[in-house]
Amino acid sequence: MSIVERIQPGILKPVPTVARSLTFCIDQPKKVRESLARLASEHASDCAIVGIGEPCALALERSVPGLATFPAMSGAGLAVPSTQDALWVRLCGPDRGVVFDAARSVRALLSDAFRVSDTLDTFVYHGGRDLTRFEDGTENPKDEAAIDAAIVRSGALAGSSFVAVQTWVHDLGRFEAHTPKERDHIIGRSAETNDELDDAPDSAHVKRTAQESYEPAAFMLRRSMPWAGVDKEGLEFVSFVASVDTFTRVMRRMTGCEDGIVDGLFSFSRPVTGGFYWCPPVKDGKLDLGFLI
Repeated sequence: MSIVERIQPGILKPVPTVARSLTFCIDQPKKVRESLARLASEHASDCAIVGIGEPCALALERSVPGLATFPAMSGAGLAVPSTQDALWVRLCGPDRGVVFDAARSVRALLSDAFRVSDTLDTFVYHGGRDLTRFEDGTENPKDEAAIDAAIVRSGALAGSSFVAVQTWVHDLGRFEAHTPKERDHIIGRSAETNDELDDAPDSAHVKRTAQESYEPAAFMLRRSMPWAGVDKEGLEFVSFVASVDTFTRVMRRMTGCEDGIVDGLFSFSRPVTGGFYWCPPVKDGKLDLGFLI
């Protein structure tokens, strides 16, 4: 079986039209194994991405090499929280009805051992833009480079991935109070052309997160999507990596831990959740949990 056939399909697919993220905590530790086995055997892998958090692995008395609990960080005037959960599931579909039905199915399959701790509905905005109207994921690697960035290539975990998931809350009023040029400099790109700006400050988000500027390079496969509630809105940041260290290094630079320069993103947005999850491979169209159970 090729490496591509082992990857959960939703990881490499384009961002869906709509999605729903469910995070679960453990309610009955003794029933975790049974509930996960039921999910793996009865839920189709082509409409969901499933991630296992460290609390879930520990409940199974297993250790997934490379899996860690999301680290909380602080910077000047900012905080990056850890809200590590046991399980993360992103359900994808062409419309909200399909996603709603899939979410009910997943909750029922997991209900013996898990309970939902958070739900987030996300959507595509203006063809793939963040709510700031800047294009999102411009520097995403493609084809084989995407597999290199997001997928474990060899060993016992071959075909699996790790994912960093954060909910960011935007203050769009604060952002829009800036002039168009100031907004461009916060991001480091032109909102009109999406071109990088040579004269952007060192705090520009594009400069802080330039994947080639890290040693080793910090390539990630982003599959982020906007969300909007009654009085809050923002971005669900979703980034697939072959190693969680890649994300950690980028976030440390964004918070200024590396050189004291804080990413301009924090001037109008803040993360309120953070979790790392291991996305197991698939086998014959089903989630392969053989490493865990």
